[in-house]
Amino acid sequence: MKQSLPNNRTSDAAPAKNSSPKRPRWGQTEGTPLPLGATWIEEERAFNFAVYAEHAENVTLSLYSADDLANPILTFQFDFLRNKSGRVWHCRLPLNEMRGARYYAYSISGQAVSELQRFYPEKVLLDPYAKSVLFPPGFDRNRAIGPSPNAGKAPLGVLTGHDIAFDWTGDVSPRHESDAIIYELHVKGFTKNLNSGVHRSHAGTYSGLVEKIPYLQELGITVVELMPIFQRDPQEPDYWGYMPLNFFAPHAQYASTRDDDGQHIEFKNMVMALHKAGISVVLDVVYNHTCEGDHRGPTYSLKGFDPGYYMPSFDPRNPYANYSGTGNTLNFSQAHVRKMVLDSLRYWKDEMHVDGFRFDLASVFSRNADGTLNWGDAPIFSEIADDPELGQLWRVALIAEPWDVGGYQLGRGFPGVTWLQWNARFRDDVRRFVKGDAAMVPDLMRRIYGSDDLFPDSRADAYHPFQSVNYINSHDGFTLYDLVSYNQKNNWKNGHNNQDGTVEDYSWNSGHEGDEGVPAAVLELRRKQTKNFCCLLLLSDGIPMFRAGDEFLKTQFGNNNPYNQDNEISWLDWSQLQANQDIFRFFKSMITFRKSHPSLCRSRFWHEDVSWYGTGPAADLSPDSRSLAFCLHGASEADDDIYVMINAYWEALQFRVQEGALQDWVRIVDTSLPSPDDFAELGVPLKHATYQVAPRSIVVLVRARANG
Repeated sequence: MKQSLPNNRTSDAAPAKNSSPKRPRWGQTEGTPLPLGATWIEEERAFNFAVYAEHAENVTLSLYSADDLANPILTFQFDFLRNKSGRVWHCRLPLNEMRGARYYAYSISGQAVSELQRFYPEKVLLDPYAKSVLFPPGFDRNRAIGPSPNAGKAPLGVLTGHDIAFDWTGDVSPRHESDAIIYELHVKGFTKNLNSGVHRSHAGTYSGLVEKIPYLQELGITVVELMPIFQRDPQEPDYWGYMPLNFFAPHAQYASTRDDDGQHIEFKNMVMALHKAGISVVLDVVYNHTCEGDHRGPTYSLKGFDPGYYMPSFDPRNPYANYSGTGNTLNFSQAHVRKMVLDSLRYWKDEMHVDGFRFDLASVFSRNADGTLNWGDAPIFSEIADDPELGQLWRVALIAEPWDVGGYQLGRGFPGVTWLQWNARFRDDVRRFVKGDAAMVPDLMRRIYGSDDLFPDSRADAYHPFQSVNYINSHDGFTLYDLVSYNQKNNWKNGHNNQDGTVEDYSWNSGHEGDEGVPAAVLELRRKQTKNFCCLLLLSDGIPMFRAGDEFLKTQFGNNNPYNQDNEISWLDWSQLQANQDIFRFFKSMITFRKSHPSLCRSRFWHEDVSWYGTGPAADLSPDSRSLAFCLHGASEADDDIYVMINAYWEALQFRVQEGALQDWVRIVDTSLPSPDDFAELGVPLKHATYQVAPRSIVVLVRARANG
């Protein structure tokens, strides 16, 4: 056997006549500007480093060993004549020349560009594209503030991709349409409580969520929406996760292992397990701001590389625009900002196999460079639509929270024409109706019908009802139980003198504030109101969403903004599941009912398939009315007919069933009845053509389709 020599020549092979020695490609010696980040090149056994820094004059790459996280074992000084293309600095380093380095970071120097950026060459900067982040034992958030050095106290990028592979064989992303039930949960809070039933070492982790998949299946969940799992600053009081440090790395503190790549493997195992159970995974993504805050905040990453990442305010005293309410706003008028977001979305879709994204404060995407709202063709929406992967809505769900601190674009005002949207009008109108406010019947009809006033299906607009993500509440505000138990927020423990959180939640305490000394009649009414909310949510056209724990009366003790409460206030108390089995059973039964009746959730509005009634043949739309009935005909969907009677009045009302013969109908739901009679799976035949609907109650009847 002949021994191989460099340039693929063998020991007895003479070079071809007139041939020149094989030279390394330019990319091998200089690096390439794309892709951004630290990219493993398997065929070369080398890392390509690329970072955007338009105004930098000097860029240094530092590599660190696991034994010394303060002093680099190797530094690379970029030469703009060799290692810069346009606005990107780049280099390529063979693994065998990196001296066993495990971590990396940058330092930047240059002239001050604006009030948004003053280069601090002593600062250790985290690569915005780092796929994993290490926080050294000496990590100190305060050392990132101001110009002082922070070596050994700054987050570092982890060199990944060259030693661990993941086998996705057999993974199939589920696709849910009429059966979509979105369940918003916090990875840590879902299983952190000692009574969650998961293995102690998995409490509050991705693996802990995997252990709860049988519970999700029993409940009937088809889509989990994970509250933010982007890596954040562990020293910032940010339990919810809406203060991201990095858009590519999964939050390491949600992993049960502290290995450098452990969170990737654990996250992927979680996604694969959920997919195997038929459950889609949607990430709540925060691209509108970062945890670097305003000019008083830390410099971890974007601040140190380029001023164009953030939107200016043109006020020298407060140089950062703040449409996020958290200190800064990403500048989506800049192409490199939009590219970073698209690269992040593709990474989570392609590498981590998530199925969709819910965009926090998505109106920021519509902001022009001067902060004004672009109501038409904001560039990032067309860029996402044109992307071969992200533009295929049948593969990726795109869900917007269609507002920010200064703008509200719900419905056709939002530039993402084909996106789904959180429907805050559904939330508020249904809350007000169930609470008993006057003049809410016309609004309730709109919300049940699919909110065609917001998502019109006219020839010009052609929206769909499934674009409305209907919800009664989310992480932001009262839990469902607190919504019927508190008139006033109780946010004192947050540390803001009870001045934070939503002021108007349209809540009603059912006649007694809080949980001290509650009369039995009030407790009974609260349970009934909870079931009423559940009914209206799951009987409406559109995609329903509710938050984890609502199905067994999770309470936050009246705190409607526990963003910094990493404790029992926010964690799910699983003992409540046993204590409130009747409510859990009702939620589970209503979810099963909805999924077995695709007529409820359609691609198109109900149109002539729905007839609206009141206690009699006509709906009462007067300001004093608090009742409504409707019959949804299912023949066009090969489904049963559904007749719903809704009474939000504080006295019983006699409803007359307006369609069909008495013997055709069976009662499935009566929220005024105790469990298990409140949901009769086999149905209870009607005895009379009139039905007395109890105060603040909902009744649901079913008539089997003609062909059985």
